[in-house]
Amino acid sequence: MDQGALNYAPMTKPLLPIIAVALCLALPAGAAGLSDPFGTDALTPPRPSPQSAGRSADVPCSRELPAAALTAIDAVDLALCNNPQTREVWAAARYQAAQVGVAEAAWLPNLDGRLGASRLWSQQRNYNSSSAALTLSWLVFDSGARSATGESARQLLEAAAATQDSTVQSLFLSALQSYYTAQATQAAVVSTAEAERAAREGFNAAEARYKVGVATPSDRLLAQTALSQATLNRIRAEGEARNALGTLANALGFTAGQKLTLTPPPATLPDAAFTQEVAALIAEAEVRRPDLKAAEAQVRAAEAGVDLARAQGRPTVSISTGQTWAEVDRITTNGGIIGVTVDLPIFSGFDTTYRVRAAEAQVDARTAQLDRLKNQVALDVWRAYQSLTTATQSLMTTLDLVASAEQSERVALGRYKAGVGTVLDLLVAQSALASARLQRIQAALDWFVFRATLAQAVGALDYTLLQPAEGR
Repeated sequence: MDQGALNYAPMTKPLLPIIAVALCLALPAGAAGLSDPFGTDALTPPRPSPQSAGRSADVPCSRELPAAALTAIDAVDLALCNNPQTREVWAAARYQAAQVGVAEAAWLPNLDGRLGASRLWSQQRNYNSSSAALTLSWLVFDSGARSATGESARQLLEAAAATQDSTVQSLFLSALQSYYTAQATQAAVVSTAEAERAAREGFNAAEARYKVGVATPSDRLLAQTALSQATLNRIRAEGEARNALGTLANALGFTAGQKLTLTPPPATLPDAAFTQEVAALIAEAEVRRPDLKAAEAQVRAAEAGVDLARAQGRPTVSISTGQTWAEVDRITTNGGIIGVTVDLPIFSGFDTTYRVRAAEAQVDARTAQLDRLKNQVALDVWRAYQSLTTATQSLMTTLDLVASAEQSERVALGRYKAGVGTVLDLLVAQSALASARLQRIQAALDWFVFRATLAQAVGALDYTLLQPAEGR
C-alpha cells in the first residue's frame, strides 16, 4: 500500500476553520479545559460530615477515637464519618448533580468527525480511497423536551440532597441511642453494685444477729438469698453493659471488641422544659423534615416528566453544517453542506398517548406518597412529643422515688441493727431502693432518647441539641 494513501494531513486543513468555530460554539464561556463546565460541583450538597450536621466549627472527619472519654458529640462525629450510608447518599447526590450536567449539555451543539481509508482492487486495477467529514448539528427547537428534562434533573437533585439530610439525621439519632444506652447500662452496673453492697451489709447484720442468737436461721437464709440475687443482678448488668458497648463500637465503625471509655451521665437534672405545643411542632416538621422535602421534589420531577412525555410527540427543529473531503484514485473532491431538519411526528402507534398517561399516573403516585408521608410525619411528631412528655414526668417522679427509697432503706437497716425491725422489712426496703435507682436510670435514658427522637421527627436534629448538655 502507498504510504501516502493514509495521510490525513491534507484533508484536515480545509476543516480547521469549522473545527475552531464549532468548538467555540460548543463550549460555555471560559469552560475550555474544565472537567466541570456546567458547575455541577457547586450544586452537589456537602459530603456528610460533622460540619454538615450543624457544627459551627470546621471539624475534620476523623476515624480515630479521642484521647479523652468519648462524649455524645464524639460518638456522632465518628458515626457520620465512618458509616457507609453517608458515602452512599453522597454518591447518589453526586450522580443527580451529574444528571443536571447531562441535561444542560443537551442545549449545546454536537460536533462529529469521521475519517476513513480503504484499499480497493479488481482484475483491472487497484486503487486507494480515503475520506474525512466534520459535521456540526444543533437542535434549536424541541417543544420543551430539554427544559422538562432539566427541570426533572434539578428536582431529583433536590430530592437527593434532602434524602442525604434525612439519612444524616437518622444516623445521628441512631448514634445517640447507642451512646445513651451504653451510658445507661454502665450506670446500671454502678447501681446494681451498690445494691449488692447494701445486700451484703444486710447479710452481715443478719449473720451477726444470728451468731448472738437474736435472729432465726430463716432471717439469715433470707439475707443470703437477697445477697445472691443482688450479685446475679450485678453480673447481668455487666453483661448488658458489654453488649451495649459492642453495639456502640459497631455503630461508630469499629469492631465490637473495641475498648471504649464513656463520659459519665450528667450529675445534674437535664433541662426538661419545652414550651412548644405539639401543633406548632407538627407545623414546623412540615417545613423542615428532609424526607418531606425529598417527596415534594419528586412530585415536581414527576410533573416535569409529564411535560417531557408530551414534548416527545411534538415537532423538533435542528440545523446542521459540515465539510467533507474525499480522495479516490488520487482524485480529490471537497464539499460542504448546510441544512435545516424538521422532525414532525405524525403517528407513533399511540406511543406518546400512553407515555403521557404513564407520566400522569406517576404524578398521582408521587402525590399520594407525599400525602401519606405528611400523615406519618404528623404521627411521628405526636408520638415523640407524648413520649417526651411522659419521660419528663417520669424523670421528675423518679427523683422523689429514689429519695424516699433511700430514706426507707436507711431506716429499715437501722431498725434491724437495733433489733426492733425484721429482716423482711430490710429486704423489702433494699429491693425497693434498687428498683428505684434502676427506674431513675431508665427514666433519664428515655428522656435523652425521646428528646433526640422529637428533634429528628421535627427535622431539626443537629449538634445544637447536645451543646447545652455537654457544655460545648
